[in-house]
Amino acid sequence: MISLFGKKSASWVGVDIGSSSVKLVVLSRHGSKVGLDAYAVVSLPPTAIIDGNIQEVQPVADAIERGAKLCALKNGVAVTAVPSSAVIIKRIELSSSFTELELEEQVRVEADQFIPYPLDEVALDFEVVGASPSHPELNEILLVACRRDDVDQREDTIAAGGLKCEVVDVDTYAIERSYPMLLSEDPGVEDMVAIVDIGASTLTLNVIRDHKVIYNREQSFGGNDLTTSIHHQYGMSVDEVQQALRLGELGEEIRDAIVMPFRYTVAQQVSRALQFFYSSGVQHQLTKIYVCGGTAAIDGLVDILTEELDVPVFLADPFSKMELNSKINRGRLMKDAPALIKACGLALRSFDQ
Repeated sequence: MISLFGKKSASWVGVDIGSSSVKLVVLSRHGSKVGLDAYAVVSLPPTAIIDGNIQEVQPVADAIERGAKLCALKNGVAVTAVPSSAVIIKRIELSSSFTELELEEQVRVEADQFIPYPLDEVALDFEVVGASPSHPELNEILLVACRRDDVDQREDTIAAGGLKCEVVDVDTYAIERSYPMLLSEDPGVEDMVAIVDIGASTLTLNVIRDHKVIYNREQSFGGNDLTTSIHHQYGMSVDEVQQALRLGELGEEIRDAIVMPFRYTVAQQVSRALQFFYSSGVQHQLTKIYVCGGTAAIDGLVDILTEELDVPVFLADPFSKMELNSKINRGRLMKDAPALIKACGLALRSFDQ
């Protein structure tokens, strides 16, 4: 089986391949403290990634190579992720008496019943979660599968960028892993917290309870709408717009005419995502919302979301409790942090027990 869970390593770099940029995060741990050693955000051409799939390998590989140089990495080991929309996740229960080889074979038998592709086209992995709460003689098994091409594509692209891809994770698990880094205090067991990832082309709602994602939904919307408007109306290249938005360097006229009104469009889309969640039959209300992704850092967006949604909203910063390398530009990091949550969660795989 191909490893989607992988093994512990002390030197992984998290590589988040998004639709508009590649994000790299390098972490280290000293005792109980985690530190941010380096990070990089490198833009991609608009046609490089479409619907989460790598369409043009070389530009993505070049971006990874450039990011690795910015992070001063040499022969680094990387962990990346596939989108949750490309993954089948299922929990099954199997006898605890199976040997490791017997368990692997039985998992394949079970997987063949619900995966709609031939197993030789699938990257498949599983993890024993523990004894079943209702049937102690059974083990609960977490099974994860996706098209092998999706895994191979990312591994090959990262290798072409000069890094070794050790693990292909799932972006939902990267969000889960970063979640504790966002908290100022641990929420109650029944509290539900949303993490809204507003990327370039996709808005993703993850709802977390007891540190596990219990709801995940994507909808087609993102910062590309804003980028395209500025590009068409003011003649700036897409790359120039993305860079200016990231660094907060757009002129006052553009900000007032396009960026500031766009915040209300974002609020409408987030509200729509929450309506779908509440209509799923959930009994409790959200206690808190974190926003992340490249679009999340627009000035004043958090305040508008708080007002429109009537829920406390916070800008996600997974590095607020970390020690920062002295070479990191702290002002720049404050602007970039919301877009780095998945790359951070992937880098945290280095410390998994």
